Amino acid sequence: MRGIVLAEGTGSRLWPVTLAVSKQLVPVYDKPMIYYPLSTLLLSGIKDILIVSTPQDTPGYQRLLADGSKWGISLSYAVQANSNSLAEAFIAGSEFIGNNHCASVMGNNIFYGPGLSESLHKVATLKKGAHIFACQVDAPGPYGVVTIDKNGKACDLEEIPVQPESGYAVTGLCFYDDTVAERARSLTTSGRNQLGITGLNRTYLDDGTLSVELFNQDMTWLDMDTYSSILDAARFVEAIEKRQGIKICCPEEVCWRMGYIDDGQLEKLADEFRNNEYGYYLAGLPDSKAAAWAP
Repeated sequence: MRGIVLAEGTGSRLWPVTLAVSKQLVPVYDKPMIYYPLSTLLLSGIKDILIVSTPQDTPGYQRLLADGSKWGISLSYAVQANSNSLAEAFIAGSEFIGNNHCASVMGNNIFYGPGLSESLHKVATLKKGAHIFACQVDAPGPYGVVTIDKNGKACDLEEIPVQPESGYAVTGLCFYDDTVAERARSLTTSGRNQLGITGLNRTYLDDGTLSVELFNQDMTWLDMDTYSSILDAARFVEAIEKRQGIKICCPEEVCWRMGYIDDGQLEKLADEFRNNEYGYYLAGLPDSKAAAWAP
């Protein structure tokens, strides 16, 4: 299975900040925003990942992440010239996807909680259809919304509804079979001139191959799209990290814990940041193997 991080878009809700820098490169406490969704894909066991971004922002991601080899993974890049839609990212990445199944994650999402890695690994065995994750929220209107029947199956999807039929927001984490690029090409343009993710997911719903999993109350999903939501996410990360002495969604640690890199390679990565707290944390990891670990 391959992975795609959706990091396109103008970030206009965050102007003037994002006039100069891509939204997913904005810091969220001690890491660039993109580290968080990238770590989620790594926790799924996915090592071959595509970053989809705009022509002007792609070089920034390449400078930050390079080809991923220092982390023992493979990172590549695709340019989405016109940021009309998230679903169009699958068209831009169709060559990368090929005949493989893929997982996609929004570049402004954080997922954190017990059992996350195990849940992701199970879904990564998907053979046919699509699997989405949903979370109950107080105000689902700004998101795609899924309605679930009494048997726990998805029965309807709405895109940014004025009066949502349910309180279950569709998160930015989805797993798809090898027909996803073909389905994205077949979508008709919506009223907002966008080929939306909801429209893509609906194609699976219509043919009975869409499954949905609800995050429980122990799982945290944060969507960072405004100044306030980014600040809230940074405070959440700071609180967990300071209290527990760990780091949330640290890709160097994830790759090391999963065996993609060894102690020597981790030491080299730590040396890059030897003058700050991030580097000190990485350098101390080999001596804390027995400690409890959360992604």
